[in-house]
Formats: sequence, structure tokens, C-alpha cells
Amino acid sequence: MSIQAINVRNQFKGKVKEIVRGDVVSEVDVQTPWGIVTSVITTRSVDELKLDVGSDVVALVKSTEVSIAKL
Repeated sequence: MSIQAINVRNQFKGKVKEIVRGDVVSEVDVQTPWGIVTSVITTRSVDELKLDVGSDVVALVKSTEVSIAKL
């Protein structure tokens, strides 16, 4: 599956390897076939996406920004 509604070329399927939670922002490490991609997103987003270690996600990379979409 790839996200078609977003104009982002670099999409990497993977699984959440680790989540380092903070009060406001959290680091989400995604294991992809090409290595680990780390995203810093709000902790609220982690909760709303119901991300856990092992969740299937797509890391959407644009310049210096990495977004996460749960599969």
C-alpha cells in the first residue's frame, strides 16, 4: 500500500521499532528495508494514531520532515 492522496515521493513502509515518549513530542523509530527512519511528532499524534511497537506504518519523507501514516 502507498499513500496516494499526499504529494510526497519518498514513502518507506516499515514497522515501528521504538517510541521514545515525551510530554509534548515523541521520537518514533521506523524499521524499513533500507534502515531506520526516525520521526519526531507530537505525543498526541502518537496516541491518536494508536502507534505501538510493531505497528505497520509508512514513513513519508520530505526534505527534513518525516511524517507517519499508520497502515
